[in-house]
Amino acid sequence: MNSAEFLSVLTALYAEDKWPKPLHLLQGYLLARRGVDIADASARVGTAPRFLQRVVDAADPVEAVLGASPTEIERESRERAFKTLGQLLVGRAAETAFEAIYNEEMESAEMELRDLRESRSDTDYRLYNGDGRPIYRLNIKFHGALFVNARQVVGLDPEDCFALATYKIRGALKKQEDEHLPYIFVVVGERSLTGEKVGKQIPGHYIDTAALYYQSPKAKGKRDLEDRLVEQVVRNQDLIFQQTYEAILSADWYILSARRADRLVRKLLYERVFALSVPSFTRAYRGAEVDMHFSLSEDLTPLRDFLHTLRESGHPVVVSKLERGDY
Repeated sequence: MNSAEFLSVLTALYAEDKWPKPLHLLQGYLLARRGVDIADASARVGTAPRFLQRVVDAADPVEAVLGASPTEIERESRERAFKTLGQLLVGRAAETAFEAIYNEEMESAEMELRDLRESRSDTDYRLYNGDGRPIYRLNIKFHGALFVNARQVVGLDPEDCFALATYKIRGALKKQEDEHLPYIFVVVGERSLTGEKVGKQIPGHYIDTAALYYQSPKAKGKRDLEDRLVEQVVRNQDLIFQQTYEAILSADWYILSARRADRLVRKLLYERVFALSVPSFTRAYRGAEVDMHFSLSEDLTPLRDFLHTLRESGHPVVVSKLERGDY
């Protein structure tokens, strides 16, 4: 990748929006190249003329702004970009597939699904009733990695095993009790999809853009750039997104309520929380989370069965089942 290609990608990602720091200097540089006076260009992007002039006068404006050259991207940075952008694209495909399944199953129901992903919280969607009142929180979980030793350590077939961090279960239940709003994990898995595998099929100029940003000592707001890169792949309907979406759409989908997850943790703590049976777990598995392992076939409920009950029997029946931990 060269500087012109990097600037072209940024222009496609941000267009006329205000570019985040320090990329705002490159936005100013492009304005100056189009003939805008340095003082005016500086005012439009929110910087001092002397800072923008340094970029305009530099041999390589991108390297001057980021402290890294687009022609010298490191292998480790590309590997990070493959994995990170791939995981984000898988997540985006899962969310899109969930919306398609929901709309298919609940087309005539007097309920509304609202997208909360931009908030970057622990809630992806909320479901509202006909009066506009929230009735459920929904969090999409994609699981792709196979726990090869699941049968030996937690008594589950690897293909039937779903791991969920115990702190996420506790946090979901606390939020449910604080707000009196049932919290539901929506779970889907497709073993053939890993972040790295998907990432290696994302167009190279997007990978290089993220990789350059990772190795820049001056870069800020990496997650915003990552999200925009992934959204561009989705908007362009690139082949890798279409393939990932179709694979996830046809996969098995389940739901697990925070209430049921909590009850199963308390009941099967020593059988299903692998970390409790390993001495010095945090040293042996540095960076690993303390997970509870669930059986997809026994502990979770198929998503379409849940939506069918919600559509045909209504919210009062479903919320009663959720509170009892039936789902």
